[in-house]
Amino acid sequence: MSESRISVKNLVKEYGPIKAVSDISFDVPAGSVFAFLGPNGAGKTTSIKMLTTLERPTSGRIVVNGFDPTRDPHKVRHSFGIVFQDPSLDDELTAYENLYFHAGLYGVPRAETPGRIAEMLDFVDLSDRKDHLVKTFSGGMKRRLEIARGLLHTPAILFLDEPTTGLDPQTRNHIWEYIKKLNKERGLTVFFTTHYMEEAERTADSVAIIDHGKIMKTGTPQSIMADTGTPTLEDAFIKLTGRSIREQEAGAIDHLRSMRNAWRGRRR
Repeated sequence: MSESRISVKNLVKEYGPIKAVSDISFDVPAGSVFAFLGPNGAGKTTSIKMLTTLERPTSGRIVVNGFDPTRDPHKVRHSFGIVFQDPSLDDELTAYENLYFHAGLYGVPRAETPGRIAEMLDFVDLSDRKDHLVKTFSGGMKRRLEIARGLLHTPAILFLDEPTTGLDPQTRNHIWEYIKKLNKERGLTVFFTTHYMEEAERTADSVAIIDHGKIMKTGTPQSIMADTGTPTLEDAFIKLTGRSIREQEAGAIDHLRSMRNAWRGRRR
């Protein structure tokens, strides 16, 4: 059995009387593709914040690439790359400049930086656009550049928060081709969230469904569908979480933009 790249045991996060995450446990095997699914306000963002050192747990234990985020946050941050749901590139810089700036933040040796940048741009098919301003890029091109940026420091884990939101079906498929290629060729562990259930069903090796701060079900997409007696993962998701329209939690769980801004502040 593969070692766990991410291990979460009895994790709790409380904001005063609000329990945003309630005693959750799951493991993400090294080299796997893991989908973390839930309705708005289910506890996904809060959980990711704890995994990526932006929030401290109230109780419980997290291990990311062998390190505890509360004790070794610097080592944990260097263990992963992250692609946010909201755009986070500098539109007034070129593709190359965006990657060069990121390399400096992560301490990539200067002698290695040009080669790493060239490798990543080639991987996401943007070598011919390296000197173009990012504001001239399409949404799909920006997503590919964000993936290249997240991988520049050769992390063991890539966090993706709704990486294909707002993209057309063709571009979504291309993005997943890049991600699956990375997973297969480099053994990269991928942790992603999405509201496109067919993406999770088609791509994930394992899935955790969270709602009201609690893990409702874990397993392969196929085992979850079998356990719930449903023909698709989307049907299983609705059966486990209900059909009501959700509102984002106010106060305790911010929009993911706050996560991105906090992360930028940590890197300065």
